[in-house]
Amino acid sequence: MGADQVSELYPLRAANVAARVFDGEVIVMNPADSSLFNLNETGTAIWQAADGTTSLREIVEREICGVSEIDSDTALADAEEFARALAGHGILLLRTEPA
Repeated sequence: MGADQVSELYPLRAANVAARVFDGEVIVMNPADSSLFNLNETGTAIWQAADGTTSLREIVEREICGVSEIDSDTALADAEEFARALAGHGILLLRTEPA
């Protein structure tokens, strides 16, 4: 999957999950199977910005590359892997157009 396709992903937090911030990191629970996810600082930044209208590329550039020295291609690839993993658990929705 190329970077152009990644830039067109618009992550959106699933409405049926419970999430709480604890010590600067988000803990997400999927009530369907009671699974818990403890997101690190980077995951938390992506989760909190996942509004369905902001592209994953924008989130990465603003929330990750803007505060660390990681290159944007690596950060975007990592963010896509993370977002797809959360989508696989049903706690994040990935759209190809803004909501």
